[in-house]
Amino acid sequence: MPSFMRPGILDVFDILVVSWLIYRLLLLIRGTRAARMVLGITVLLLFSMIAQWINLRGLSWIMSGVRVAWVLVVAIIFQPEIRRALTQLGQNPLIRTLFRVEQSHALDEVAEAASLLSARGEGGLLVLERNTGLKTWEASGTSLSAEVSAELLATIFTPGSPLHDGAVIIRGNRIAAASCILPLATRAKGRRPLGTRHLAALGISEETDAAVIVISEETHKISIAVNGKLKRNLTRETLRASLANLFQERS
Repeated sequence: MPSFMRPGILDVFDILVVSWLIYRLLLLIRGTRAARMVLGITVLLLFSMIAQWINLRGLSWIMSGVRVAWVLVVAIIFQPEIRRALTQLGQNPLIRTLFRVEQSHALDEVAEAASLLSARGEGGLLVLERNTGLKTWEASGTSLSAEVSAELLATIFTPGSPLHDGAVIIRGNRIAAASCILPLATRAKGRRPLGTRHLAALGISEETDAAVIVISEETHKISIAVNGKLKRNLTRETLRASLANLFQERS
C-alpha cells in the first residue's frame, strides 16, 4: 500500500479537529439566516466543481473570480456568527483562568451601588467588562478613569446629572466611561415588553460577554444580563453572588 494511503496519528488528529470545527460551525449557524447562506455558498461550490469537471471555460472563469472574493464575502456575511464564536472562545474556562481579573472590592461597590439606586427608585445601567473589550462603546461616552465606588456610581445616575443617560462601563477596578451608548437587543421578540435600558443591556450582552446590571426606574428591580439572557428581581446579595460566579473569584 502506498505511504499516502496509510494515515498516521497526526492525520487522524487532523481529521478529528476539522470534523469538530465543522460540527461547531453547524451548531453555531443552526436556526439562523446564515444557514441559508451556507446552503447558497455550497451550491456555488458545486457549480464551480462541475464547471471545471466538464470544462466549461466561461463558467469556470466566472466562478474563479467569485472564489477570490469568497473569503471577504464570508467574513462580512457571517460577522455576527464569527463575533459570537470568538466571544464563546473567550469564555472558555481555561482561557478565563489564564486572564482572571481580581476585582473583589469593585464587585462589592457595584452591588452596593445597584442596591442604592434601587432603594432610591433611580434607573441605572452598569456594564462590567470581562474578556471581550468594550472600547468601541466606551468611545461613545465620556471618559472618566475613576476608581469604582458605590457613591460615585449612584451620583452618576442621579436624575439631572450630565452623565446619567446611557451606560457606565467598568473595567477591572476602574470606571472607564459614563453616558455610553449601547446597541439595542436584536432578538427581543417573544420577551415581555422591555424598556430602553433593558434592551440595551440585552444588546451588549448578545455581542459581548459583559455582565450588565440594570436598575429599573419604574419597578426599582435589579436585573443582570449575560449572553443575551436577563435574570430579574435580584437583591444585593444575589447580585453579588452572580458577579462572584461570573468573575470566578478565588475564595
